[in-house]
Amino acid sequence: MAATICQRIHVSGVVQGVGYRPFVWRLANELKLAGWVRNTSEGVEIEACGEPPRVNALIERLGKEAPPLARVDDVVARPVQVPDARQGFVILESEGGRAARTTIGHDTAICRDCLAEMFGGNSRRWRYAFTNCTHCGPRYTISRGIPYDRSRTSLAPFPLCRECREEYGRNDDRRFHAEANCCPKCGPKLMLVDEKGAEIAGDPITATLKLIKNGGIVAIKGLGGFHLVCDATNAEAVASLRERKAREEKPFAVMVANLASLSSLVQVSIGEPALLEAPERPIVLMKKRNATDEKLPGVAPGLAWLGIMLPYTPLHYLLFHEAAGRPQGLGWLDRPQALQLVMTSANPGGEPLVIGNDEALLRLSDIADAFLMHDRDIVVRCDDSVMRAAPGGFQFLRRARGYTPRAIKLPYAGPSTLAVGGWFKNTICVTRGNEAFVSQHIGDLDNAETCAYLEDTVAHLLDVLQVKPERVAHDLHPDFHSTRFAADFARLHGLPAVAVQHHHAHLAALLAEHGIRATTLGLALDGVGLGSDGGAWGGELLRAGRRECGHVGSLALLPLPGGDRAAREPWRMAASVLFKLGRGDEIARRFAAQPAAEMLPAMLERGTNCPQTSSLGRWFDAAAGLLGISRAMAFEGQAAMLLEGMAERYGEMLPLDHGWRIVGGTLDLLPLLATLADETNPARGAAVFHATLAAALADWVRHFAEPEAKVLGAGGCFLNQMLVRGLRSRLATHGHALVEAQKLPPNDGGLSLGQAWVAMNTLIEEPDAEEDS
Repeated sequence: MAATICQRIHVSGVVQGVGYRPFVWRLANELKLAGWVRNTSEGVEIEACGEPPRVNALIERLGKEAPPLARVDDVVARPVQVPDARQGFVILESEGGRAARTTIGHDTAICRDCLAEMFGGNSRRWRYAFTNCTHCGPRYTISRGIPYDRSRTSLAPFPLCRECREEYGRNDDRRFHAEANCCPKCGPKLMLVDEKGAEIAGDPITATLKLIKNGGIVAIKGLGGFHLVCDATNAEAVASLRERKAREEKPFAVMVANLASLSSLVQVSIGEPALLEAPERPIVLMKKRNATDEKLPGVAPGLAWLGIMLPYTPLHYLLFHEAAGRPQGLGWLDRPQALQLVMTSANPGGEPLVIGNDEALLRLSDIADAFLMHDRDIVVRCDDSVMRAAPGGFQFLRRARGYTPRAIKLPYAGPSTLAVGGWFKNTICVTRGNEAFVSQHIGDLDNAETCAYLEDTVAHLLDVLQVKPERVAHDLHPDFHSTRFAADFARLHGLPAVAVQHHHAHLAALLAEHGIRATTLGLALDGVGLGSDGGAWGGELLRAGRRECGHVGSLALLPLPGGDRAAREPWRMAASVLFKLGRGDEIARRFAAQPAAEMLPAMLERGTNCPQTSSLGRWFDAAAGLLGISRAMAFEGQAAMLLEGMAERYGEMLPLDHGWRIVGGTLDLLPLLATLADETNPARGAAVFHATLAAALADWVRHFAEPEAKVLGAGGCFLNQMLVRGLRSRLATHGHALVEAQKLPPNDGGLSLGQAWVAMNTLIEEPDAEEDS
């Protein structure tokens, strides 16, 4: 008889809610092993007994052949003595109780197999809006804790019917141990109600589509919250949505049925189809065609890009299926479909995303004409992720659904740290060992509801990860709600609080993500952040390390006439530049339509309410104001987006000769702006601005960089693809690789990771590891 061994195996990573236990069960049976597998708070635990080569084969294949949604970080095995000979291999009930080393899987789009069931005429899940399996569907947004079991999800109130229970227990079924399994008999139900909550008779999908086609606005419950939905081709419906939501000009995203339905709206570039069809289903920014604004009036006015998304829930697909005439099978999904839907987050007034049915009726009754909802609770608010294709991969603009709560691997382990982000585009970060967990997008902390959402997110993430922080990190600015919360949290729990300068945090996020241990030169370019000298920074050249940050230089200072108001009204920044150029007498004439134009020269002369800033964002505003592209902004960053869009449409230009000067550590762009002040073609001026700015920044870096050294680049301005393309190319010509964010947005959405990395390193001994150059 062959010798038998038993191994106790611990698997950590994203291994719950992704079909990992059924995978282990099948593998063990294939290898004729005995034992068991179960979920624990640390991941998945396996006991495998059998012939040594077979047990070793199991251990080797646990990572190599894991299910597509799984991510195996570690497989640790140790021999154990088993008193009785094991017979068969089984899946045991989950075990909790110990410190967590695992996490819940992310939400994913419905898979092709489930779609085939939904649209196959003989299926018991024909057109069922909550169809899912072990390979697809909600995870994080329905989960209340780990281990990931049905009892800890919002499916707990829905006991499995006989047929679903058989699927759950049948080892050859793709719903084998699928915790969110359900069907029309035992699962959640759809309902369409009016603004008073009264149910609207008839099939909810049919009635919803009819409302939308007739110009109505419907609030539709998704995975991580409600969307506000209307016909993207109906100008009146789009205008009505803008008016009701008080969203004057900020672009809307559009959902289409499939890739075949895209070609008339956008140009499809390399990498974009794969990104659109990825299981995570982000919104993807794509370049518009010339006629797009005419076809989708008011959807994304004046911009060069359109946010496109494909359906990802069964409910989304049902709307397109209804519009296609309810065809059998999946063939219709490969053909162009006419339906084009505005899909915008239901977050009135910039408050958090609406997730509850009663909450929707209360907060959205003045916006939506009807509500397509259901009785499965959303546990975690999670907005759509927003991305764009980029060289070598993609870039995040907003990281949320589909990517949260994936861990970002750190170069080494350290004390558990809670970082609470900044004011704009807030996220939080929790570290556990050598992993960093950055939350979903929370938003701007300019209202009480979003501030409460931040605090709820802290509590939920700490609970799900079962982490007790050893320190707290926050921004240097004392008046941010996140800073005050961090101070209170640290005081309550007796923890040290570490203040991290805003632009240091931006660059430190890159050090953490890319595993760079050496102090590295970097550009931190954004709208504003409190500097270590108390000034309004935003155009900084720094030497950033894991603990300290040295200031090398900054953009030339510009006055902000009217203080914060100047950050919302580009004409004021244009006036500021004219004053610096000695052309203040032109201000009243050039901006005669602005009531404050006549008094601005005197204000600038006296320096009254004119704080200074080095922000590159304000230089963008000044350029947009001088070129007449934007006088006042309806949303943050609009002027820069319009400027970039105009430059993209015009095409590449050569930089101006002598368009900048470098004095000491200061980069002065006034020569460039002087040319723009006399430019008669705004589009040409926008293209010249981008080309010259990229050349100037590269020249600035070369003055201080070591030969062939890496250069960090972070901050909101690194979302500008035209600028980054030029900068990346020019730095590469001189042997410098530009290090950019890949796993987080370069804007304030990635700030919390940098804060956590600095705080984690501030109070610990130097790790025993080789330095990266």
